[in-house]
Amino acid sequence: MDIYIFGQQIINGLTLGSVYGLIAVGYTMVYGIIGMINFAHGDIYMVSAYISAITLAVISFFGIQSVPFALLTTLIVTMAITGLYGWSIERTVYRPLTGTTRLAPLITAIGVSLVLQNYVQLAQGPNVQGVPILISGSFRLGDDDNFIQIRLMNLIIIGVSVAAMAILTWMIHGTSLGRQCRAVQQDRKMATILGINSARIVSMVFVIGSVMAAIAGVLVTLSYGSFDFYVGFIIGLKAFSAAVLGGIGSLPGAMLGGLLLGVLESIFAGFVNSDYKDVFAFSVLVLVLIFKPSGLLGRPAVEKV
Repeated sequence: MDIYIFGQQIINGLTLGSVYGLIAVGYTMVYGIIGMINFAHGDIYMVSAYISAITLAVISFFGIQSVPFALLTTLIVTMAITGLYGWSIERTVYRPLTGTTRLAPLITAIGVSLVLQNYVQLAQGPNVQGVPILISGSFRLGDDDNFIQIRLMNLIIIGVSVAAMAILTWMIHGTSLGRQCRAVQQDRKMATILGINSARIVSMVFVIGSVMAAIAGVLVTLSYGSFDFYVGFIIGLKAFSAAVLGGIGSLPGAMLGGLLLGVLESIFAGFVNSDYKDVFAFSVLVLVLIFKPSGLLGRPAVEKV
C-alpha cells in the first residue's frame, strides 16, 4: 500500500466525513427529541446549497469584491434562511402530527422531501448549477513524484466543522437551552409539567439541525462549485448512515460516525473501486444494524412502561 495514496485518501475522507457529520447532527437531534427520522433533512441541505449560490450572486451583482466579506455574508444569510425553512417545516407539517402514529411523521417526511425537490426544480430549473471557486490554493507533503496534496478548502471544511460541533456541544451542555433540550429528550411529558415549553424546544431542534446542514451546504458548494436539485438525496442517506453508525441520538456519535464513514468510503474508493463507494457506504449501515443496532456511542433503546 502506497503511504502517500493512503494519506491522500485519509485527508479526503476526513473532509467528506466532516460534511457527513454536520448533516448527521440534524438526524440525531430530531430523533433524540421526538423519536422521528426526518428524511427531508438531506433536502434541507440541498436548499442551503441553492441559497448560498443565490446569495453569492446577489453580492456579486452589487460589485462587492471582498472575498472574506462575501463568504461570511453568504454563511450567515444561508444559516438564517435555512433555519427558517426548518422552523417552518416543523410548525406547518410535523407539529400537527404530534400524538399520531409513529408511521405518519415518517411518511410525511418522505413527502416533504419530494415537495422540496420539486419546488427547487421548478424554481431553479433541472440543470446542474454552479458557482465560481473562490478559495483556491494547496500545499504538498512529499517530493515531486510522491506527495499528499492538501487543499486549503479541505482545511477550512475540517476546521469549520470542528468549530461548529464544538459550539453546538457547548450550547447543549452549557446553556439553559441545552439543558431544556436534554430534559425534553429524557422525558417530554415531565419536562412540560416542570414548565419547559417542549413545543418551542422541538422547533429549536429543527432550526439547529437545519443550521448545521446549512454550514455543510455552504462548505460543499464552495469546495465543488456544482450542485442540482437532487444532490440532497444521496448525501442525506449517507449522513443518516453516519448517524446510525455513531449511535442515533448521540451528538458525538454523529460526528464520529460521519468521520468514520467518510474515511472508510474514501479508502474504498481509492484502493478498491470508486464506482461502488455508495454501495459500500450503505453496506456499512446494514452491517451496523445487524451487529450493533445502537451504534458505536448509542445506548440500547429501553421500552418505557
